[in-house]
Amino acid sequence: MKLSQYKFNLPPELIAKFPSPNRDESRLMVLYKDSGKIEHKIFKDVIDYFDEGDVMVFNNTKVFPARLYGNKEKTGAEIEVFLLRELNREQRLWDVLVDPARKIRIGNKLYFGENDTLVAEVIDNTTSRGRTLRFLYDGDYEDFKDTLYKLGETPLPKFIKRDVVPEDRERYQTVFAKHEGAVAAPTAGLHFSRELLKRLEIKGLDFAEITLHVGLGNFRSVDVEDLTKHKMDSERIIIDDNAVRIVNEGIERRSNICAVGTTVLRTLESSISTLKQLKPYDGWTNKFIFPPYEFNIPNRMISNFHLPLSTLLMMVSAFSGYDAIFEAYNVAIKEKYNFGTYGDAMLIL
Repeated sequence: MKLSQYKFNLPPELIAKFPSPNRDESRLMVLYKDSGKIEHKIFKDVIDYFDEGDVMVFNNTKVFPARLYGNKEKTGAEIEVFLLRELNREQRLWDVLVDPARKIRIGNKLYFGENDTLVAEVIDNTTSRGRTLRFLYDGDYEDFKDTLYKLGETPLPKFIKRDVVPEDRERYQTVFAKHEGAVAAPTAGLHFSRELLKRLEIKGLDFAEITLHVGLGNFRSVDVEDLTKHKMDSERIIIDDNAVRIVNEGIERRSNICAVGTTVLRTLESSISTLKQLKPYDGWTNKFIFPPYEFNIPNRMISNFHLPLSTLLMMVSAFSGYDAIFEAYNVAIKEKYNFGTYGDAMLIL
């Protein structure tokens, strides 16, 4: 497959700026990948497509307020700092992206908050945009983390062209978020309300939770026409024994295994036994899925409508089939479905 095959004309007004008023009341397109049949529903109707014993797999990562705005010493130039991951707790070292990158050099100090509440020093250049910062903070670790997060902003993707509002802190988080470490939400999970989860549980579905701490690799553009040459950024994943047991028992009884989102899809396909079952894992994955690809674990998935040329669209097209997904996207545009992080959902059967 080539990058240019994932280009399509998406009207900007279809990129959702705000979530639906209720999590489980966004629109839902149901795509039957074998026949290409399409149905139009509301998200909470998803319950009608599952039976007792079916397994839904969720990503329980939790987003932290990763975007900071500060000023450079001497010049006072405004600098945006995007926290990627903590490198060393004791030394307060963080791997970050800075914008504009050209203005930042090793040794520069950056000041954050009123009265320069927090100061950081640039100690390394990791990539063209990446830096390592050491935050200069004398208090204990919990105080430091509280200060950092109070100054941080909910890291909405740049394609949502509006200011962050207080409601985003809650809405840009799934209701089952537990383990902090993501700089982007696993968006398919945003459609689930506590009420819908309860109804699914009462119906007899089994829930498994994995963790993939979503990094900026999710949004990094693909710069090569030949997709085999694209390298995904590594992201931390955890598949514990309980998730393995629930998924593998579902496989053994031939129940449906539904990946809720592309992050779950990648995680499940990153740790497979020779018997095509799930294995426990705690480490990193840079797995990049695009057509043709034969899936081992999930036979269903829930996803949002993704932007042109994105790795997320490539993953979904591997699951549904390239032709089926593009036909569905054409219908979605015609029917004015919302795309992107806060957009509508698709169930692929």
